[in-house]
Amino acid sequence: MSESSTSSPRRRTAGTGPRAAERIHEATLELLIERGYQRLTVEAVAQRAGVNKTTIYRWWPSKGPLLRAALLRSQVLDIDIPDTGNLRGDLIALAGQMARLVNGERTGPVARAMLSGGGQDELALLTRDFFADRLERERPLFARAVARGELSADTDPALLFDLIAGAVWMRILLRQLPAEEEFVEAVVDAVLQPIGIQLASVENLRRR
Repeated sequence: MSESSTSSPRRRTAGTGPRAAERIHEATLELLIERGYQRLTVEAVAQRAGVNKTTIYRWWPSKGPLLRAALLRSQVLDIDIPDTGNLRGDLIALAGQMARLVNGERTGPVARAMLSGGGQDELALLTRDFFADRLERERPLFARAVARGELSADTDPALLFDLIAGAVWMRILLRQLPAEEEFVEAVVDAVLQPIGIQLASVENLRRR
């Protein structure tokens, strides 16, 4: 039976659906790691994912949109937006997730491959979209902090995000050092102190 067969209105065509999409996303990221962006092809992704290449082309017209979807939607790179009840706790939990992603056995090589793009090439633009998407997902965290009175309404979430994420990526990928819990807490405290956030660690020292 051909892929376009529609003998039943409830029957999915071969290779479609969320499970196939996740297989395609994972295959795309695996091949990005193995081959780099320039040698990544839709045909290779289809073969790795076990689907017909026409299935991929039906959803994504070229490898650029395909990789963008993989970076933004793959469960491998997904994060949970924490809600600990205070900004410091949220940012520590979020930065900890970043560190695990950048240093993970499956996800670390993806991070390194993303940084291989240069200037305004397509991979660099896709990486920009990835970070923009992550910031949008994390905006509710900052909105809650504003509502609690921890941040002023004119605070730039992108600046806070860049300072924390940048430190984590620099530590792991460029300095090749572990981003342990103590480091993550120190980074968050260093970012929050100048903007007047009341830090639990400072309060504890005052009480001694």
